Amino acid sequence: MLERLGDARRAGRSVLAILAGSAINQDGKSNGIMAPNPGAQIAVLDSACKSARVDPSEIGYVEAHGTGTVLGDRIEAHALGKVYGRRRSAAAPLMLGSIKPNIGHLEGAAGIAGLIKAVLMVQRGFMVPSGGFAEPHPDIPFDELGLEVASEFREWPAVSGRPRRAGVSSFGVSGTNAHVIVEQVDLVGGDAVSGEEDGGGVGLVGGGADGGVVPWVISGKTASALAAQAGRLERYVRARPELDAVDVGYSLVTTRSVFDHRAVVVGDGRDELLAGLVGVADGRPDAAVICGGAVPTGKTVVVFPGQGAQWLGMGGQLYARYPVFAQAFDAVVDELDRHLRCRLREVMWGDDEHLLNTTEFAQPSLFAVEVALFRLLEFWGVRPDFVMGHSVGELTAAHVAGSLCLQDAAMLVAARGRLMQALPAGGAMVAVQASEDEVRPMLGHDVSIAAVNGPASVVISGARDTVNGIAGRLRERGRRIHALAVSHAFHSPLMEPMIAEFRAVAAEVTAGRPSIGVISNVTGQLVADDFASTDYWAGHIRAAVRFADSVRYANCAGANRFIEVGPSGGLTSLIEETLADAQIALVPTLRKDRPEPASVTAAAAHAFVWGAGLDWVAVFAGLNAKRVELPTYAFQHQKFWLAPARPVSDLAAEQTLPRMNHPWR
Repeated sequence: MLERLGDARRAGRSVLAILAGSAINQDGKSNGIMAPNPGAQIAVLDSACKSARVDPSEIGYVEAHGTGTVLGDRIEAHALGKVYGRRRSAAAPLMLGSIKPNIGHLEGAAGIAGLIKAVLMVQRGFMVPSGGFAEPHPDIPFDELGLEVASEFREWPAVSGRPRRAGVSSFGVSGTNAHVIVEQVDLVGGDAVSGEEDGGGVGLVGGGADGGVVPWVISGKTASALAAQAGRLERYVRARPELDAVDVGYSLVTTRSVFDHRAVVVGDGRDELLAGLVGVADGRPDAAVICGGAVPTGKTVVVFPGQGAQWLGMGGQLYARYPVFAQAFDAVVDELDRHLRCRLREVMWGDDEHLLNTTEFAQPSLFAVEVALFRLLEFWGVRPDFVMGHSVGELTAAHVAGSLCLQDAAMLVAARGRLMQALPAGGAMVAVQASEDEVRPMLGHDVSIAAVNGPASVVISGARDTVNGIAGRLRERGRRIHALAVSHAFHSPLMEPMIAEFRAVAAEVTAGRPSIGVISNVTGQLVADDFASTDYWAGHIRAAVRFADSVRYANCAGANRFIEVGPSGGLTSLIEETLADAQIALVPTLRKDRPEPASVTAAAAHAFVWGAGLDWVAVFAGLNAKRVELPTYAFQHQKFWLAPARPVSDLAAEQTLPRMNHPWR
């Protein structure tokens, strides 16, 4: 790729060399179509030096056109001597070479082949010999011209801080002459290019030295190609300890194609990352590796959990690490604080766990973390086809889908939690291992089904004595029973006293049609204009959460990737129970027992290997990462030579052409 140097550095390219100057001319009506013109060649060399603003003595090597004819080579050598060889000492002649003896004359591509060779030499600091060269041609006075043909490998150090420079010639058969000068990238800081600019300073780690996580993304057309690619990368990086883990990760996602067989190694240092590559190569990936086969036709659902998922300190590490998360979190909390009696940050990141777990603060806290986490994933390129929420999580879904503005959503969330908290304490909620059909006949006027979370996972809620009685009868039938630690009996008749006041708050809200499909946990169907109805949000408090129906709807609509965007992974097990026979990816984004940056990065990687879109450049943004050279694709070579049905007879062999050691055999 040819690009302006400043643009290349801003874009994070790995700059191989600088095209310092160039010139082109035509010898016109002179010596005939097959005879080079010495004056024209001298002129193009001199013009290229002036274009590069360098003295000819600063050129250390020239990749010659090298016609291979007595006349052409002699004329070219004299032109080089006239421009480059003069004023050179016998101990420091201009080195010459040509790639044609190695690969033949590529005609229209001859010049670019020589340019590639020259770029590699100035970049890597050595000169390579011209193939097949044995001794100088007697008709060319190399010593007098200040020239020497490169006949062996030799180091090419920069002299006195001056970059290495090489000239490259390409002469057309009709008299067109071209010459370019390439030079080594700046010796100091020239290749320390920064990553893609985004203005947000969002990234995973700061230079790989702060203990943050780094993803290494690899892929292959087949499972065996993926394993081979992992092995090739591991050997290459292990042999080069100077390579930075962030640079390797950034280069993998900016310079490599992505195929369906994928693996992402997530680690906080070289040793862990290299060990993960070994696991992929050996077919034994460890916990640091996320592997999968992309399903491009599948759809993605983002699921927001409800009350009970919160924990003290949630979101704090993400706030410190990712500016996009922090900006979104600040905006949400600023709106919520207008309706709360305490500053939400102090509750969430303080030391009073009981206060956080009160409904008044638990629901706003979850809303703040879920919205900010969604914005971070959105910045990273995650684009869900559907969103849905469990209980209060549906308010988050309505907001991120564009139906509720932030001001209205924050007002509803805060009012919902405050009014529920103000209800008299009491009631009970019990999760039972039973179907809705088995439980419903047992209900009374003061008990409801609060949630249908799976085919055999129901939550009942209401008056404590009645709930405990139903639970006891189910226990006698051998059903598992689990009492939930809650302050109130949510989604039950005990919520009735606060509904009228909440309805009045909801009447102040203006809701539009969502821009992302929202699956209602009241109906288990796709939302149309439901959110615009005050009755919907009032009924939402009392109605059962039909989570299993919502999950089935999403799966029937083609969803096979479920990302739980919240502080826990509790909903993923419920989804797994509901879709036990389906091939799906279940992706929790955060877990209380794992560092948040590692958890969210692994979640993004998990969605990616299953085919979700992800902008890895955004993941690496703001890291001052640069592209570095990495091994190329591990092609899985196969031979397809046709084997004869029977051996060729000696007589037949004698009648054929003599055997040759052809390179294609």
